[in-house]
Amino acid sequence: MTLLHRTVSPAERGLRLDQFLARQPEVGSRSRAKDLLDQGKVAVPGQKLRPGLELDVGMAVEFDPSSLPSLDRLSGGGAVPPPVLSVLYADDAIVVVDKPAGLMSHPPEGRSFAGHSVASAAVAQFGPMPSLAGEDRPGVVHRLDRDTSGVMLLARTEAAFCSLRDQWQQREVEKEYRCISFGVARFDTDWIEREIATDPRRPERMQVVEQGGREASTYYEVVDRFGGFTHFRCMPKTGRTHQIRVHMMSIGHSLVGDRVYKSRRAQQETWPDAAPKIERQALHAIRLRIAHPSTGETMEFRAPMPSDMQVALDWLAKNKKPK
Repeated sequence: MTLLHRTVSPAERGLRLDQFLARQPEVGSRSRAKDLLDQGKVAVPGQKLRPGLELDVGMAVEFDPSSLPSLDRLSGGGAVPPPVLSVLYADDAIVVVDKPAGLMSHPPEGRSFAGHSVASAAVAQFGPMPSLAGEDRPGVVHRLDRDTSGVMLLARTEAAFCSLRDQWQQREVEKEYRCISFGVARFDTDWIEREIATDPRRPERMQVVEQGGREASTYYEVVDRFGGFTHFRCMPKTGRTHQIRVHMMSIGHSLVGDRVYKSRRAQQETWPDAAPKIERQALHAIRLRIAHPSTGETMEFRAPMPSDMQVALDWLAKNKKPK
């Protein structure tokens, strides 16, 4: 038995008992706090126990976390150590990383998972993070597709998580992506305003629909045109699943390397045999601008173009077909 004793501080006045427990590094989430309460492994001397018990300064909370599974379970990686994340910025409230392609943001919902994710790697690197988005999503405020690289932000406190979540919901966050697509863009800039919904034939995929979907808005600019290909800057206003990939395909500009979303009707080019290979969708989250959740200061984070996309762009520029 490992009985731990914690005293409620002035900053923790008014917290519910389950919230207070979830903040303890040995617990780490409300679902684990509930497990302890259900198991009778928590005591607050002089108080009747219930998850919603409001705590006051100086109250003592005793708990035994020895029955909880290790937080390492989040990794699903067994003996395989988690990857070390490339940190762009970190303080007491947030961590900003340069997510590599091939690493999931968090374990897939409702499916078994035997690998690491940004979430598990962040916990291993920085310690427990708030799990308001789910026990298997500690710190995760937003997500990037597995094969999308670039700037990803995580919250280190519940207050930071709530502030950042509100910024995303209010569409106050500025996001910029870069992509390499098939086809030469007709316009230098434009908005794509097309609703997105789940494809009923393939639930793992999304599709553009005329009605009945969720509002989705993406602004794009041409960075450069090549023979049969375009380098785009995309700034999505909304944040729907696979939004950029689906929207760009809908206007005939499937992303190079994307095995799921392909515009077969409009896509006439194939990736040149002599060009450097891109083994995933050529999509990179290059910039993110937020208001810092503690100070309100506007902060901008950038992740350099990944080597696979940069090498491909250099090759395309060198081998650009004359107009």
